[in-house]
Formats: sequence, structure tokens, C-alpha cells
Amino acid sequence: MELDGKIAIVTGASRGIGRAIALELGRAGATVVVNYRSNAEAAAEVVQALDGRGHAVAADVSTIEGVDALIAAATELGGLDILVNNAGISDDSLALRMSDEQWDRVINTNAGGCFKMCRAALQLMFRKRSGSIINIVSISGLRGNPGQANYSASKAAIIGLTRTLAKEMGRRNIRVNAVAPGFVQTDMVADVDERVIEGAKKIIPMRRLGQPEDIAPLVRFLAGDSSRYLTGQVIAVDGGMSC
Repeated sequence: MELDGKIAIVTGASRGIGRAIALELGRAGATVVVNYRSNAEAAAEVVQALDGRGHAVAADVSTIEGVDALIAAATELGGLDILVNNAGISDDSLALRMSDEQWDRVINTNAGGCFKMCRAALQLMFRKRSGSIINIVSISGLRGNPGQANYSASKAAIIGLTRTLAKEMGRRNIRVNAVAPGFVQTDMVADVDERVIEGAKKIIPMRRLGQPEDIAPLVRFLAGDSSRYLTGQVIAVDGGMSC
């Protein structure tokens, strides 16, 4: 229960990686603000599984209003110790055919939402002189991916943001790190052509897709005091795909 008494916000926590992270933090003792955008039923299931440690909040993190709602929920609970920026979208297309709307929507939601959440969270953490921010990025942000110019660029932007905030906030004992999953079995990957998935497995040394539960323990570690001297890092969890 190393996170007992800590308050966390997990964005995009109603399903997939976000859900697994919220449950993992709850098992470690944290009280979790479970953010969702539209799937209230799935968010309610996460809250129920958290057994008194979860609070669902509907909010679009790409908007100031949504960010304010999440910060208000954490403040009402007593403050904010952990922020996990997991919410994100994709809208794939070859760059030659990608519309301005596709580009703007993905960049604004992923990179813009992450920045807005970080900025708001830091105002609370700054006063306490402590806190941990974990940004969920992607190996696409490290190496690029055909058909995902907007998604890859948004994740690369978050990596730059992570490292910058780590340098700005280190003296305040606020740590900022990023986790870069590879191919993980989520709803987003479920929409990918099966031939692409099989091709990906061939270049993954472990020869399988990851599961959300493969990501969550690392986030738990980064959230707690065991990683107290670790900041500004981007850690790939991809079955060896990027090695």
C-alpha cells in the first residue's frame, strides 16, 4: 500500500491501459479520479472495482473546462499527488491524404490535452513541493509509424514536454516521466488490420502483443517513492520491439 493517502487523476481511465492503471493505483492505496469522456457505464465499473477509492468524472481533457473539472475533483478530495495522462485518440491516414481536421484533432487532443492537464496539476503540486506526473506516450513517438503522422507527432511532442517539465520542476521535487507502450491489446489496436498485427508480432522479440496489465505496474512504480530519483525518462514497454 505504498500509495496510501495519495490522490491520483488518471485520464481516459474507463477502458484499456487507463483502466488497468487506475485499478493498479487503487490496489496500491491511492484514491483515483477516474476520468472518462462518454462511456459512463465503463467508468462506473472501474469505480466499483476500486471499492471506495474511485470517483468518476466526465471531462474532455482537450478543453479548459474539462481540465478544470478534474482538478476541482482532486482538490475536493484533498489535493493531487499523481497525474497519469493517458487519454488520447488516433485518426490514421497517410500524410499525403491527411486533412487539416485530422491533424488538428489528434494534436489538440493528445498533446494539447496533456499540456493543459500538466499545467493545471503543477499548480497544485508546486505548493506541496512534491508530485509525480506520468505521461503515456507510444513507441510511435520514438520511431514514427506509417499512416500516423498526426499520432506520432503528438506523442513525440509529449516526450519533449515530459523532459522539459522534468528540468523545470526537479528542484520542487516534482517528477515527470513517460511510458511508451508498443502494440498493446486495446480497442485502438482492435481496429488495426489483422495482417498488420501479425506483421508486428514477427518483429516483437517476445512474439506477442502487450496487455494493459503489462503497463500498469510500471506506472505504479513511477508514481511511488521507490522511483524518487527518477525523472525525465521515457521507458518503452514493448516486448523488445524498440531494442
